[in-house]
Amino acid sequence: MSITLYHHPHSRAATVIWMLEEVGQPYELHHVELRRGEQKEPGLLRLNPMGKLPVLVDGDAVVTEVAAIGMWLADRYAPGRLAPALDDPARATYLRWILFAPSVIEPAAMAKGAGWEVRAAQAGFGTFDSMQDSLSAAIGDGPWVLGEHFSMADVVLGATVRWFLRFGMLDARPEYSAYVERLNARPACQIADARNAEIAASLG
Repeated sequence: MSITLYHHPHSRAATVIWMLEEVGQPYELHHVELRRGEQKEPGLLRLNPMGKLPVLVDGDAVVTEVAAIGMWLADRYAPGRLAPALDDPARATYLRWILFAPSVIEPAAMAKGAGWEVRAAQAGFGTFDSMQDSLSAAIGDGPWVLGEHFSMADVVLGATVRWFLRFGMLDARPEYSAYVERLNARPACQIADARNAEIAASLG
C-alpha cells in the first residue's frame, strides 16, 4: 500500500507530515498550489468535495480532516503505541482530546480572534475561558493527555496549541508553553517542521 499526502506547508496538511513521521510509514507528497486554486480542480474535488487540504490517500482509502487522518494512521499503523485499543478505557480520553482541538479549541479561538461576541446560548463549544481551563487541566499534569503515554491525540491537540499560541490566539499560560516544549523535542515533530520549512522556502 502506498500513502500519498496532498500537501501545502501553509495548510493543516503540515500536521499530517508530523503524523506520518510518528507512525513511521513511508509516504509521498503531492504539492497543491493553493494560490492557483489547485485545491478546487476536479481531480482533487473528487477526493474531497470541500476543496480543502489535507487529503490522504492510503491504498484505496481516502481520508480528509486532520483528526480523522490522525485516527486512521494511528489505528492502522501504530495501534497500542499511538492509539489505545478499542477495549482500553484510555480510548475514551484519547477520543475526547483528539476531537477537542477541531470541535472546541478552533471555534472558540477563531470566534474570539475575529471579535465575534458569542452569546452564551449560542456557544455550543462553550466559552473561550472554559475551553482554556479544560485544556489546562488536560495537559497541566503532563507530560501528555494520557499521562505518561504519548498518543496521536497529542499530535492533533499539540499542533493546534502550537499554531494558536504562535498567533497569540491562546493565552500564554505556562502549562501551554511547557507542553509545546515537550512536543518540539520529539524527533518526528522536528523532522516535520524542517520538511515543511524547506518546502515553504522553495515556494518563495
